[in-house]
Amino acid sequence: MLNDEIIDEVRAIREAHAAKFNFDLWAIYEDLKKSEAERIAAGHPYVSLPAFPPMPNSAFQRTRFARR
Repeated sequence: MLNDEIIDEVRAIREAHAAKFNFDLWAIYEDLKKSEAERIAAGHPYVSLPAFPPMPNSAFQRTRFARR
């Protein structure tokens, strides 16, 4: 498999972040939520996803991927 410098860097950062919390998923989650709250408080935009995906509005959209 090919090695990509960017992928390797992202994986190293992720590994270091997980090691910082002794690979405890709950602690990692809490840190990410804390970081998210800090960014929102600092005025960074936050975009939430819609609760349900939009419904197709034409017969073509409803059947386009039906056979895949």
